[in-house]
Amino acid sequence: MSEFWNQLIHHPHDLLPIGTWVNDFIRLLLDHNASTFDALGKSVDVFAAGIENLLLGLPAWLLIGFFVGIGIWRLGWRFATFVLASFGLIYATGFWPQTVSTLALTLSATLISLMLGIPLGIWCAKSKRVSATVRPALDFMQTMPAFVYLIPAAMFFGLGRVPGILATVVFAVPPAVRLTSLGIRQVNKEQVEAGHAFGCTPTQLLFKVQLPIALPAIMAGVNQTIMMALSMVIIASMVGAGGLGNDVLASIQRLDVGLGFESGLAVVLLAIILDRITESFGGTPTSR
Repeated sequence: MSEFWNQLIHHPHDLLPIGTWVNDFIRLLLDHNASTFDALGKSVDVFAAGIENLLLGLPAWLLIGFFVGIGIWRLGWRFATFVLASFGLIYATGFWPQTVSTLALTLSATLISLMLGIPLGIWCAKSKRVSATVRPALDFMQTMPAFVYLIPAAMFFGLGRVPGILATVVFAVPPAVRLTSLGIRQVNKEQVEAGHAFGCTPTQLLFKVQLPIALPAIMAGVNQTIMMALSMVIIASMVGAGGLGNDVLASIQRLDVGLGFESGLAVVLLAIILDRITESFGGTPTSR
């Protein structure tokens, strides 16, 4: 008993070596699953490279015109003017290639997050047991400092956009799960019973009744996932993800306020554009 108290007083950090256990677990995964991580990394890299090459291959005027067109359709000419002015400013300051790369990284991480998050959210809505199991994991994923995700990601996948994207997915997927589950749970019971009365199968009930009614909540989840992905993609420049994050990181290293302001402004404008457009799909288009 005296040894326990001596350990508690003089070496309290040795009583519960969680960090050592985590390191041992990571080494175990690396020793026995290296080929699996290589295959996953290559798949993500091909997917992200395809999106980035597609966007970078488009003329700037065409990509800007695409977003302006969506702006007119969803939010009216005033927002479309803002989109045109914002992208014009980014192009004029020389940050267009980096902005497109950041957009590609954000879209890649968002698409992967939604492919994982929406089905998991549906499952959580259907099963209380699954929801009770998944909820603590989502709390952990949302509250853990974002920088921490970069460490195992870099260990598993090296440096580059792959660890940046996968770390971003872990950080950005919780809103998609939570809001999809919430939207389906909030569907009126009378509407579900009406679907049963008309002979809907569980699959028909999901796709023809529950998901359409839950669409505003799901789109709110998409919106939040995009915003979290964009914020994490900037941080992921620390492991070589590229894009505007490289310029933000360079401005910190050089103490270059001007570079930091220009690159940060490009991030802000891109975030506003993506936020307003995705938010508009949760309701009806507005004309202004």
